[in-house]
Amino acid sequence: MEFLYTVFHFIVAIGVLVSIHEFGHFWVARKVGVKVLRFSIGFGKVIFSYQKTANSTEYVLSAIPLGGYVKMVDEREGEVSKEDLPFAFNKQSLLARSAIVAAGPVFNLLLAVVLFWAVFIIGQTGMRPVVGEIQVGTLASEAGFSEGDEILEINGDSAPTWSEAMELLFSSAMQGERNINVLVKNGDDIEQLHKLQLAENDAESPEKLYKKLGLTPWTPTLKPIIGKVIENSPAQAAGLQTGDLIISADKEFMNDWVQWVKFIKSRPDKSIQLTIERQGVRLSMVIVPEKIETETTSFGRIGAGVDVPKELINSLRVTYSLPPFDAFIAALDKTWFYSTTTVEMMGKMLIGKASAKNLSGPISIAKYAGQSAELGIVPFLKFIALVSISLGVLNLLPIPVLDGGHLMFFAIEAIKGSPVSESIQMYFQQAGMLMLMCLMFFAVFLDITRLF
Repeated sequence: MEFLYTVFHFIVAIGVLVSIHEFGHFWVARKVGVKVLRFSIGFGKVIFSYQKTANSTEYVLSAIPLGGYVKMVDEREGEVSKEDLPFAFNKQSLLARSAIVAAGPVFNLLLAVVLFWAVFIIGQTGMRPVVGEIQVGTLASEAGFSEGDEILEINGDSAPTWSEAMELLFSSAMQGERNINVLVKNGDDIEQLHKLQLAENDAESPEKLYKKLGLTPWTPTLKPIIGKVIENSPAQAAGLQTGDLIISADKEFMNDWVQWVKFIKSRPDKSIQLTIERQGVRLSMVIVPEKIETETTSFGRIGAGVDVPKELINSLRVTYSLPPFDAFIAALDKTWFYSTTTVEMMGKMLIGKASAKNLSGPISIAKYAGQSAELGIVPFLKFIALVSISLGVLNLLPIPVLDGGHLMFFAIEAIKGSPVSESIQMYFQQAGMLMLMCLMFFAVFLDITRLF
């Protein structure tokens, strides 16, 4: 069921992004006078088709919703009748052709603006950006952070929630900023400015940066009471239930939830003797944490969550929204910020200053689609906006086959005064296709390694 949920929202996201991208090409082509023969969402077998007249555009929905295309009258793709010749793509001015090609990725960027605008108007709910325990030797420790500091701004940008604060901080670091100003409010409501000073290789990957920063959300002291048990987990197999209070594990008394989590993490695949209290009665049971492996370490997990009092959740939760005009300005700023970050990240990966493991393939994107949709409409809209930016920026890169590659040929045509020969274009398009296929295979390979 979870797999179908993930696939459904992945298809919805890709369908929206492809539709907007192709609609950009279609809309501008019609505006500059090019005749469009077919506007298709998806590939493969046609499952729906509509055409008002024999001479008008055919609108098609195909069986495989992972792409789409706009077919225009073009002498390079077949014979064109004499009456259609003035409306052929290749007969248009250089400016008109450039506008048609650029419209796809530009519409993806505009979609991101619209989605972010909707997100800011609807409002977002998250946890207050209150800093937890600071470990000695981390960048946060060197900058003077203290437990209980609430982050207000990062480099002048508002950070109303923990996730927003981390997005701003990580994006600033990935953009190459080495001195990041963080405005906080301490426990006495006094504002202070801390400066995080990063070395050049600190932003090589998000994982390395997170560990080096040492900023974690504040966690209140909670009793080791089970609040949730995941199906088919070691916790369920052992017989743990919601409301159970963990008294001891292997005769070690459990004072709070953090101690309990550390105890479990340190004992993967090891049998643990538990004493719990359920409705005033003490019970004994045995639990074996499953072993979770990462690239650098392994740890134990039982598949259970803590019981958090509602009053505490409400005190840590914050909801914020913006009026329409302010939301539009913020949406423009957000889209520009993530667009430039994406370009800089691609550049760093190209020259080896950032890990290529930051790439996400279709499996990871599908997974994120399902996870964001599960969190609600606002996280899902943000997810689509971010992928739309990535799609727009990627398509503008000067790689043959992509829209940016066509724009590159048009730029050469503008300089030399005549089009690049079709044979040369074909050669570079084949090379571009090979490059993209290699990149796709590598991204899928990374996805598979993350799964296993």
